[in-house]
Amino acid sequence: MIQIKGTLFAFYTTITVAAIIFGVLWATKSGKIVPHIRRIAGLDAIEEAIGRATEMGRPVHYTMGWGPLTTSDSPQTFASFSVLTYVTSLVAKYDAELIVTMMSPQAFPLVQELVRTSFMAAGKADMFKEGTVRFLSEAQFAYAAGVIGIFHRDKVAANLMFGYFMAESLIFAEAASQAGAIQIAGTGSMAQTPFFVAACDYTLLGEELYASGAYLSQDVNQLGSIAGQDVVKLATMLFILCGAVLATIGNPWLSNLLKK
Repeated sequence: MIQIKGTLFAFYTTITVAAIIFGVLWATKSGKIVPHIRRIAGLDAIEEAIGRATEMGRPVHYTMGWGPLTTSDSPQTFASFSVLTYVTSLVAKYDAELIVTMMSPQAFPLVQELVRTSFMAAGKADMFKEGTVRFLSEAQFAYAAGVIGIFHRDKVAANLMFGYFMAESLIFAEAASQAGAIQIAGTGSMAQTPFFVAACDYTLLGEELYASGAYLSQDVNQLGSIAGQDVVKLATMLFILCGAVLATIGNPWLSNLLKK
């Protein structure tokens, strides 16, 4: 049997990482560990934004940007689903109006069903209307133009943007600001984050978007998974630090280990 160099270390690393995550998850579910996610101001402000929209009698707008389901950016879409579920439950609680705009035809039916189910779970099935979730266009700037039109025609009071965004991010943020909307945004795209920081009231940074589902739901499985990943990150940093020290003193042990 031919062994490719480096595969043995990768194999054992994969096993170790999986064992750590499942171990922490088991400890969380059994109550031995109680993970705590630090306060995320942007997520805490969602209820305030929806309450403000209710008081003003104006709608809440939600967008997940491109909403991809089959690319490397799809985790941002699935993270946005969790936030949208929470937003819909609050909209039902406060009897506000929700407008969800979509750019992805693949995600459109999923979001329709998600919003409908969330309203039903809140006992407000009649709040879901055909115009609640709107597919505008697959074309980037045609979609942006449609969203801007909604901002100004419907006078949205809250603009919530969670997901994968590109050049339309600043267009949305600026247009909503002109409409007088409170804005909360979150994206895993580091290239667009500065625009959200500059134009929005609250912005989630980096991995805060991916942790939003666990933060809002306080689901034990999600909290345990995040805690396990944090343990792996800590172990990785210690591993890198150890490697740097060994390389500095000229010890090849770790370098040889990586080649196995």
